[in-house]
Amino acid sequence: MMSLPFYQRHHEHYDRAYRHKALSSTVSQYQKETKSKSAVYAQGSAAYARGSAAYRHSSAAGFSLDSSAAYSHGSSAYDLESAAYSHGSAAYDSSAAQSKRSAAYSLDSESLSTSSAAYSHASESINQLAAAYRLGSEAYSFGLKNSNLMIEDQSYKMSPKAKRAKQSLISEDKENEALDYSVPIFTGRQVNISGITDTEEERIKESAAYVAKRNLFATGEGVSVSKVAKKTSEEEHHEKKSRKVAIRESAERVAMKKTLEETQAFHRKLNQDKLLHAPEFIIEPRSHTIWEKENVRFNCSVAGWPEPRVTWYKNNVPIDVQAHPGKYIIHSRYGLHSLEITECEFDDTAQYHASAMNVKGEVSVYASLVVKRYKGEIDASLLHGRNLSLSPFAVTPHGYASRFEISFVDKFDVAFGREGETMSLGCTVVINPDIKRFKPDIEWYRNGVLITPSKWVQMQWSGERASLTLTHANKEDEGLYTLRVAMGEYYEEYSGYVFVRDADAEIPGAPGAPLDVQCLDANKDYVIVSWKQPAVDGGNPILGYFIDRCEVGTSHWTQCNENPVKFARFPVTGLIEGRSYIFRVRAVNKAGVSLPSRVSEPVAALDPADRARLRSHPSAPWTGQIIVTEEEPAEGVVPGPPTDLQVIEATKNYVVLSWKPPGQRGHEGIMYFVEKCVAGTEDWQRVNTEIPVKSPRFAVFDLSEGKSYCFRVRCCNSAGIGEPSEATEATVVDDKLDIPKAPGRIMPTRNTDTSVVVTWTEPPDAKELVGYYIESSVEGSGRWEPCNNNPVKGTRFVCHGLSTGEKYIFRVRAVNAAGLSEFSQESEPIEVKAAIGGGLLHAAPSPPYDIVVLESVRDSMVLGWKQPEAIGGTEITGYYVNYREVVDGVPGKWKEANIKAVADRAYRIENLKENMVYQFQVAAANLAGVGAPSKPSKSFKCEEWTIAVPGPPHDVKCTEVRKDSLVLLWKEPVYSGRTPIVGYYVDMKETEAKEERWRSVNEKPLQKKYLKIGGLTQGVSYVFRVRAANQAGVGKPSDVTDAVIAETRPGTKEVVVDVDDNGVISLNFECDQMSPDSKFIWSKNYEPIEDDSRLNIDTKGGKSKLSFKNLGEDDLGIYSCIVTDTDGVSSSYTIDEEEMKRLLALSHERQFPTVPLISELAVEILEKGEVRFWLQAEKLSGNAKANFVFNDKEIFNGEKYKMKVDKNTGLVEMIMDKLEEKDEGTYTFQLQDGKATNQSSLVLIGDVFKKLQDEADFQRKEWHRKQGPHFVDKLGWEVTDECNVMLKCKVANIKKETHIVWYKDDREIMVDEEHDFKDGVCTLLISEFSKKDAGTYEVILKDDRGKDSSELKLKDTAFADLMNEVCRRIALSATDLKIQSTAEGIRLYSYVTYYVEDLRVGWVHNDTQIKFTDRMRTGVTGEQIWLQINEPTPQDKGRYIMELFDGSTTHTKTVDLSGQAFDEAFAEFQRLKQAAIAEKNRARVLGGLPDVVTIQEGKALNLSCTVWGDPTPEVSWLKNEKSFVSDANCILRFESGKNVSFSISTVSTQDSGKYSIVVKNKYGTETSDVTVIVMPVSGQTDTAQGHNQNNKTVSKKKKAMSASKQKEGGKKDFIKPHREEITATEETPDPNEVPSVETGKDIKSNQQAAKKTAGKAGVAEKVPQPTESLDRQGKKPPEKAPEKAALAKPH
Repeated sequence: MMSLPFYQRHHEHYDRAYRHKALSSTVSQYQKETKSKSAVYAQGSAAYARGSAAYRHSSAAGFSLDSSAAYSHGSSAYDLESAAYSHGSAAYDSSAAQSKRSAAYSLDSESLSTSSAAYSHASESINQLAAAYRLGSEAYSFGLKNSNLMIEDQSYKMSPKAKRAKQSLISEDKENEALDYSVPIFTGRQVNISGITDTEEERIKESAAYVAKRNLFATGEGVSVSKVAKKTSEEEHHEKKSRKVAIRESAERVAMKKTLEETQAFHRKLNQDKLLHAPEFIIEPRSHTIWEKENVRFNCSVAGWPEPRVTWYKNNVPIDVQAHPGKYIIHSRYGLHSLEITECEFDDTAQYHASAMNVKGEVSVYASLVVKRYKGEIDASLLHGRNLSLSPFAVTPHGYASRFEISFVDKFDVAFGREGETMSLGCTVVINPDIKRFKPDIEWYRNGVLITPSKWVQMQWSGERASLTLTHANKEDEGLYTLRVAMGEYYEEYSGYVFVRDADAEIPGAPGAPLDVQCLDANKDYVIVSWKQPAVDGGNPILGYFIDRCEVGTSHWTQCNENPVKFARFPVTGLIEGRSYIFRVRAVNKAGVSLPSRVSEPVAALDPADRARLRSHPSAPWTGQIIVTEEEPAEGVVPGPPTDLQVIEATKNYVVLSWKPPGQRGHEGIMYFVEKCVAGTEDWQRVNTEIPVKSPRFAVFDLSEGKSYCFRVRCCNSAGIGEPSEATEATVVDDKLDIPKAPGRIMPTRNTDTSVVVTWTEPPDAKELVGYYIESSVEGSGRWEPCNNNPVKGTRFVCHGLSTGEKYIFRVRAVNAAGLSEFSQESEPIEVKAAIGGGLLHAAPSPPYDIVVLESVRDSMVLGWKQPEAIGGTEITGYYVNYREVVDGVPGKWKEANIKAVADRAYRIENLKENMVYQFQVAAANLAGVGAPSKPSKSFKCEEWTIAVPGPPHDVKCTEVRKDSLVLLWKEPVYSGRTPIVGYYVDMKETEAKEERWRSVNEKPLQKKYLKIGGLTQGVSYVFRVRAANQAGVGKPSDVTDAVIAETRPGTKEVVVDVDDNGVISLNFECDQMSPDSKFIWSKNYEPIEDDSRLNIDTKGGKSKLSFKNLGEDDLGIYSCIVTDTDGVSSSYTIDEEEMKRLLALSHERQFPTVPLISELAVEILEKGEVRFWLQAEKLSGNAKANFVFNDKEIFNGEKYKMKVDKNTGLVEMIMDKLEEKDEGTYTFQLQDGKATNQSSLVLIGDVFKKLQDEADFQRKEWHRKQGPHFVDKLGWEVTDECNVMLKCKVANIKKETHIVWYKDDREIMVDEEHDFKDGVCTLLISEFSKKDAGTYEVILKDDRGKDSSELKLKDTAFADLMNEVCRRIALSATDLKIQSTAEGIRLYSYVTYYVEDLRVGWVHNDTQIKFTDRMRTGVTGEQIWLQINEPTPQDKGRYIMELFDGSTTHTKTVDLSGQAFDEAFAEFQRLKQAAIAEKNRARVLGGLPDVVTIQEGKALNLSCTVWGDPTPEVSWLKNEKSFVSDANCILRFESGKNVSFSISTVSTQDSGKYSIVVKNKYGTETSDVTVIVMPVSGQTDTAQGHNQNNKTVSKKKKAMSASKQKEGGKKDFIKPHREEITATEETPDPNEVPSVETGKDIKSNQQAAKKTAGKAGVAEKVPQPTESLDRQGKKPPEKAPEKAALAKPH
């Protein structure tokens, strides 16, 4: 990479794309200087190459084919090299005209030698000289060959970016093997790149070389060397050397071996680990201190490759040996460098450094030289006692620190110029003492910024006069110029303002030229140009600006924008990478275009990383060739999406995007496509459709103002286009930076006879302010002139060039990139005249007094004193201190301690002698001059204070003296002791009192340095003193104050707080005792107000006002005001937190007077559903008016809005008929009554609006509802005393025709009675309410006028609430507990109205909850709630409580079951128990016998049943009420004590009759009857069928009756009886036989018989009935009866 040397980089602009002619000459000179050295290296390399052939030939037999080929390749390389060397040498010897070619060869040779040395070191085991030849000759031969000579590496694929070469370790037996190396080249680039030309073609080549070299070297990787595999002989193009040639070369090698070994040894030292080596100082020069006339030498040793170039500097300036012949001697040999300075003078005292530089970088080492001079050579009278602390290398000519007196004569004044003119500023400088060869440092500053020489500015120093010349003045040159003359660390300054006005416009009325054009954020193809707007617009507003660009080196200007832009920043795109540009700006208004601005500094279109690399890695010019081979590029990688995309600037004209390159992008470069879409859509459009951009910045134009856009970016390279980045957030196309508001409070102040100081306040919410323009106008003229043409920063400016005695007014406007603000309000007129005294004469001040020592150390002392009693009518500007030694009581001569006046009344005098006694005197100075010095002070000894306690405070003074109080102020001690000061103690006494009468005012130490002392006696004189304290104790007291009489002098005024009509809070102080030079000095907490950004101080005549910009907590404190040049006029005012709150409230009230309101804006719903907005003010005058606003838009009285303002009552209202969806928003009533205003708003949005709308709709519906029958009270419920639930509602506006209908769950409830609407109440009674009654009840009223409904949901929670009330009423209806004895035990019971499951019942026995078991049970029977105690025992005695819980409350009933009550109940239980046992064990028929049995004659009859009894009962039978016993035909059985059977084998008609079974034991007897009907055989078919049909009917009826009787019996009996079925069977001898059926009793008889056997469960199936039954039914009996289905088979 080409780069200028360090000493030229500071003065020449270097650009990658172009090469300046000065650069070409510099590089040529650099090449010539290295020519001879390169030739030596080339000769050594060639000689060695010839000699090494013998070794290669001798070992050729042992080499492989590859080795032989490599040897052949090396030989051919040597031949080419020899020819090139001979040609180059001949060219060099023959003619100097061929020097350029020789230089190129030298560069190639140097590169060859460098490669030889690097490779030699890399392979330690190989013969170093042979390796050097192989690498060097191969590299060189490749440099001479055609670019087509490329060898592809088959074993290692090279990436597009060069890698570090691997070091090859070759064994000794292969040391003569020839190796082939190649350096990768970038595809498409020329192989040989060298030389510097000015033609465009060569520039392109040079740019290509730069890209390659940048990747190779700027990244620190260097050139990699890789081993290349062999290809076919056609691709190699290598020639094989003969044996004879190799022997000849070996002979030459012997002669040059020693020289080459020395050279290689030297290179090994320089190159330890890599091919290129940055400079490194092995031995650094050391600093020296010598006497004048002596010689000194700085030595250093440096290593590096290529060999570094060493330059010596003095105070950062290169040493020019030719300019000082014989003074400096520089040696450089074999890496050892030295600088010798002969006969050193005092001027040689400086800092020296050596800088070593090569292609890899630059490094410097420093050393200092101090030349001492004998003191005797200088007159002692010129010495002063003050010791300046100078820098280490800027010592004075006296060998030690001294002081200079610098003064300015023939000074330049405020200067006025015009653009294009030449201006000169000059000043004669007088330095005392004048020391030859010790030159001052002359520096010029503009607005505090150091000025450097350029084509615009020239500076001269003649030894006496300093001058600065502006060769072509521009508005950028306007400002405050300061000349600084420095002698060591001590310096003096002088300043003067330079004004540069606009040049005459070419077009009348055109604006002034813009200024300060700068280039920001430069990149490869993009730069942002910024400028400042001119102060002069030509009388017409500026419409915008045109930006022009010009390529450096040309004179062709191109306009960058078609339409003028108003924003003072503009992105310029489309730049060519690597080229440099300059820019200018022109303003335009309707009159025309202005003159162009001064051009910007040149800027190169480079990547910022490359620009930073150029600055951080300087290097020497590239002097070698890049010898490379082309490699196959790696497969491309599609780049990833960019990151961190954001909008960095947005205006009405453009939007600037910024992003970061992607991490995934491969080795090749990437470019970008930018896309946009309207926010909210996905319609993406490519912005740069033709050419992708190279920079990660882009400005998007042609956007619609006011619309919102989103942006995204894609990357692209040769592999394709990548995915897009994340889109930006929606960006509105508009100026983000607003034009500033106008500054405020313009205040002019007198300064001189031709100038005025103008101050102002910064505009609110100002952003990115560039500065301010100030204009002035003679009062009444109406013509405004600019006071400055370059925006000034700050809020203060001195306007020069005014006419003395004229009255001027001023105005100010602020400037930022968005534009110029409106002008501020005009200031008050001010007459231009000198500010001090108005021309009155003044006197010098009187002497200060009471000089004390505040601190003393070994060689310095700090003095303090009191202000003069008379200051001479003007302010004291400073003090001068003198001192003298006192030896044995005899004072010496007075000496000055300070040349510059000191403002404080404390000063440290340095360079005193330890233990010497001194006296001091002080003189005060003002504008009239220096006053008389004070009397000599007491003698003080200069010695180190070692006391632990602090020294005395100083500058103690009294202020705000009143009849009973004053304020004491002081400053902290200079000497604080061994530990920090922790506080102060104040002592006081009456003036005439003795010393022992001192008393302390405060018990605890004070942290602050002021104290208000109260409790003084009026008319008494007091003195005060202050002592400081630290951890060691209390220190010495301060000097005693002057006597102060406690009195309030006539005319004394206090600081008054005021709040004006604008709400500005101010502190006001007035003084009528002022002299012409008196000033108001405000302070906060008795400290100077340094930060006045929160305050404004306005003083006019004898009044001063301190105004708060925005009173806050930061402003809390004590504000005091002292009037100078008076007899102690002062006052203070304290603003604490409570006072601040009071003042802020008052300020708000004054600033924004309000119409007091009785009620804020409210809303209500009227009867018909109308919405009424209203508020009420306390009072309104006849001029009061109201505005009605909805959603920031005023609404007016009309069809929708009915507005009314009652000024008598202050009532303001607005009525709306109906609320619609579009009426959602904010309603505001604005009142104005004179200046007073007020407003009240009501926000109706969301749920609030919905609720109000629903309420209005409901109210409207209610109104319409009430026009017909309607409900006054909606449907509700109540529980009656009978625990029934009554639903009730109250109705109104009904008539006879009005009907009422009840519904439950949408099913109408039939009501027996008509509602009479008595008292307007409708009811529905629900008795015994329970869960089945839960549901939704609705009642509807209707007639011809309309209808109304009311609904009541009795579900979930509502039902639970009702049930709780029902349960409560039921619990309250419970009767007292009663006792009842049963057969099982004792029962406790209570009756309720009715029972529901929701009523929970619990029992407590003797305060213990009863746990229910089989012996202890509870239950509910009907309305009875009982507790059954089975088999009671004496433990069951006690108190029983029944608890009824209704869901919220527990109700109790109590009974005492003990004593007689228990005995009687227990006795009755025993009785009932015995009766139950008897009933249980009595004999009985459990079941089995039917009531009636009908059977055909001849059949067999079997009847059976089960009997029970304990003891086993006796069983007997009766037939027709007569005893009946078993015989042959009738068999009676009784088995197992319970089974009884009755069997007749063949029945006949005689067997018909009533049979009874009688069971009996000791507990009782029971009889069961059965009627047997035997039918004859005649008429068997019809009869049998009829009987079967009837039997079915009878059987069903008996079963039903039996079940009913069992149920009834179940309630009566304790134990349910068990009945078994008695079955009658028959045998049929012949299936075809038709049995005869005898007509028996009718159905009615059977039913009566069945009733007699109630309680029996046995049923006979299919009992035949008479035929009559069938006849009555109108049916014909079937031919056969299904007898098998009716009767079971016999056993």
